[in-house]
Amino acid sequence: MCQIGPMQWAIVKAIGAFAALVTVSADAVAQRNAGEWDPSAREFEQRSGEGGSGLPLRPTGPANARNSTLDALDKILSSSKLSAFDRSLYLSIRAYQLNRVGREADSHKDIDEMGKVLPAGWPMVLSSTVPELAGGGDRAAALRTLDHALVRKPGDPWLAIAQAQVYMQIAEFQRALTLLDGVLGGTPAAADRRAALFVRGHADFDLGRYAEAADDFNASLEGRTTLKARLSPLLWRYAAQVRAKRDARGALAKDLGKEDLSEWPGPIAKFLIGKLSAGELEVVAESDEIAKRSNGKCPAAFFIGMDALRRGDRQRAREQLQLAQARCPTVSEFNWAASSELKRL
Repeated sequence: MCQIGPMQWAIVKAIGAFAALVTVSADAVAQRNAGEWDPSAREFEQRSGEGGSGLPLRPTGPANARNSTLDALDKILSSSKLSAFDRSLYLSIRAYQLNRVGREADSHKDIDEMGKVLPAGWPMVLSSTVPELAGGGDRAAALRTLDHALVRKPGDPWLAIAQAQVYMQIAEFQRALTLLDGVLGGTPAAADRRAALFVRGHADFDLGRYAEAADDFNASLEGRTTLKARLSPLLWRYAAQVRAKRDARGALAKDLGKEDLSEWPGPIAKFLIGKLSAGELEVVAESDEIAKRSNGKCPAAFFIGMDALRRGDRQRAREQLQLAQARCPTVSEFNWAASSELKRL
């Protein structure tokens, strides 16, 4: 379960192919461009995606749209040429859609079938698709889908992490924290622990537990050897340390050393350590190709707000967090954090 980049990229392509065929609820699946299945690794490229929708779907009527979606999924799954992974992926999407229309027994059958088709990897597939699909607004269906999956495989860390992410979409951060405490209270594998720590850091942050959030983000760095893998936890640790009144800038600068910060989201870090102005960061967020594809304006506004808080400029921080709240989709950690911070300013 450690070398899972190819699996995540396959999910990207398959969801893209499915999106070309059907129309479901708006804001359903956030853009995916990650090279590693890890909430922190994929965050800046996927979670900040404008509108949060890889399936840009505006049906003429909810019932018709859901029936069309199920018809398309039935057609795809009728093929005998699907790989085990692709079949598991489409079964996961159909399991969620069946739950949305009240066909829970059929949804359970699809999840059970996933276990037969992809015995080792099905929880990771389900945990990758369901929180993003929940962004379409039916979090109850997402939670029911994950509940049955956990009945089939109790205590699975990826399924629990997925549940926590859905709860955070509806601002139930304490419930998410309890789930993640449960994951970390066991003996998760290194990759599972890293992911759970990163997501728990967000739950801590949104609850105003800044010192705990900083410690979780810091702990989630263990085992990460590349700048790409380390950058997201480092940036979120900065935000938590600012709010915990620690030396956020100094710690970030020390950890980055002489790293090349030219590739997005590197310019955000460059701004936070004082080597790029806010105006220059905004230009990069709107002009850099990677930033444009991933709605770089979303995290740029959030971290400009965090820098303003570090300097004690609460008015500037409020303006930037409101901008982040508007720019970032509701499945995004940036949206949750901006919304939570605005309540405390």
